[in-house]
Amino acid sequence: MQIGEVVERVGYSFRTIRYYEEMGLVTPSARTPGGFRLYTEMDVYRLLVLKRMKPLDFSLEEMRELLSILDALDGRLPSGTPREELFDQLDDFRAAADARVEKLREKLAMAEEFAQQLRDEAAGRTGGNSPAPEPPVLPELPVPQGRDAAAAG
Repeated sequence: MQIGEVVERVGYSFRTIRYYEEMGLVTPSARTPGGFRLYTEMDVYRLLVLKRMKPLDFSLEEMRELLSILDALDGRLPSGTPREELFDQLDDFRAAADARVEKLREKLAMAEEFAQQLRDEAAGRTGGNSPAPEPPVLPELPVPQGRDAAAAG
């Protein structure tokens, strides 16, 4: 399939797919006589793996490493590494992904809480009848002394 179809199936831009090609992560399996890139289902699979890794902030090197492990496990890449060790490495990636997903869940919970606070705030002020709440009382800051006092004032 040509790059346009891959763009539609994966949801990446032409530029992103070409970038991953330049980085050596996904290479078109063939080219037409006119030079157009041709991709296989396996190429699409690799792009989907990258797409799932991206929101978890895996680096390009980590992406490359995981693709190599998957290639070796599937027999697409010769590897002197024993299969058991490859599965251990794959499990390390699974554990890292699980940890990163948990961090994202924590961030999402915090964001949802904030959005709810804003909804509550907006609901409490509907019609302009409700005055703004008093800001919280903050502890007094120490008064700067010496050279820093001139910069503070």
